[in-house]
Amino acid sequence: MKLARLALFVVALVAAAAFTASSSIGEDNGRAKVALTVVIDGAIGPASARQLKEGLETAAKRNASVVILEMNTPGGLVTSMREMIADILASPIAVIGYVAPSGGHAASAGTYILYATHVAAMAPGTNLGAATPVEFGGTPTLPGGDDKDKKTGQPAGDPMMAKVTNDAVALIRSLAELRGRNADWGEKAVREAASLSANAALQEHVIDLVAHDPADLLQQANGRMVDVAGKKEVLATRELPVEVIEPGWLIRLLAIITDPNVAVILLLVGVYGLVFEFSSPGMVAPGVIGTVALLLGLYALDLLPINYAGLALMLLGLAFLVMEAFNPTVVLGLGGLVAFLLGAAMLLRVQGPGFEISWLLISTAAALTLGLALLTGSYVWAARHRPSRVGAKAMNGLPVEIIDWSAGEGHVFAQGERWRARADEPLAPGDSAEVTGVEDLVLTLRRRNVQKPGESQ
Repeated sequence: MKLARLALFVVALVAAAAFTASSSIGEDNGRAKVALTVVIDGAIGPASARQLKEGLETAAKRNASVVILEMNTPGGLVTSMREMIADILASPIAVIGYVAPSGGHAASAGTYILYATHVAAMAPGTNLGAATPVEFGGTPTLPGGDDKDKKTGQPAGDPMMAKVTNDAVALIRSLAELRGRNADWGEKAVREAASLSANAALQEHVIDLVAHDPADLLQQANGRMVDVAGKKEVLATRELPVEVIEPGWLIRLLAIITDPNVAVILLLVGVYGLVFEFSSPGMVAPGVIGTVALLLGLYALDLLPINYAGLALMLLGLAFLVMEAFNPTVVLGLGGLVAFLLGAAMLLRVQGPGFEISWLLISTAAALTLGLALLTGSYVWAARHRPSRVGAKAMNGLPVEIIDWSAGEGHVFAQGERWRARADEPLAPGDSAEVTGVEDLVLTLRRRNVQKPGESQ
């Protein structure tokens, strides 16, 4: 009897341990009952890519059920777009792409990103498409020209543009095949810049859902089977609470400084801050502000797809303009202006919506820089024709008081200082003399004619 009780106790103990272990495993593998939202409102750039990466990392740490990527974007940089697509494809949490709010769009780069998401949805009144890659920095086609290929809509005979377009087509088709979406329309969006409304996109099987708000989106997404990092998973999203992941201060700062126009302004502020500091040592503030602005500008440009030859030309142009200010030659000023404008034109290898160089800003900056250089140069040129106020030349004509004199040499007082002096004419203590030059810290003198009271000229 005791043996039976002991066996029963052991069996109960083992069962309890197994139940506890299975419960803990279930808790570890279970999803947190929350949907985290990352909102991308604006151009796709380095800040957007970092925001999504941090949002997916947060979702993975919290083991969230899903991540909602809410987008309203005109497009952006290809490099940032590809980085975001790679993060979505590698995410251990399902990502639901949602074009919202009504009136918003997912154009250009946004279309590719929406194709990459596990579930693609749009709010009523939104649109997507116009995903044709644009080659900036090249020679634009003249209006009215008939040099476009009728099938692709791209300039005929442009092998570089053909390569870029074919690469974009391959990307969107591969994403469409991965997610089971309309690959043919994706190619049409790339080659012909086609666009679709939300309802038309649903009919064309470009997206999976049309939802009025996040709650409706989660309700419709519930029960869908998706492929997450190579594993099949059924979404359980019904009535999930939605939390928005707010971007941190660093992402907000990146969104500001990675605008190429802001980066150029930071470069200008940095260069001139250092120039003012070096020209007036000890002011401190221009040096500190200039150094911080220059480093921020260079950091922002490092995140952008820039042409380093263009950056070098801009900096060379600024250097020439600074040299023009201190050594007026006109040639340096004009050469610096031309180098600055050429560098600005070449600065970005590719551009996208929200990442264009403003020629109004560049022209204004160049004009102000040239004006400042010419103004400073005019002051420097005028100063050259003024009498010297310091140094040996400033002592010419200075009256001196003779202390002692012998054999054409002696000592004198000049500006409160004792100097050695010599003269070609006889002098004596008490005579009036003036300086004619300085040679090896020895003054050369001549007698000074002083009119006595009562004498007529």
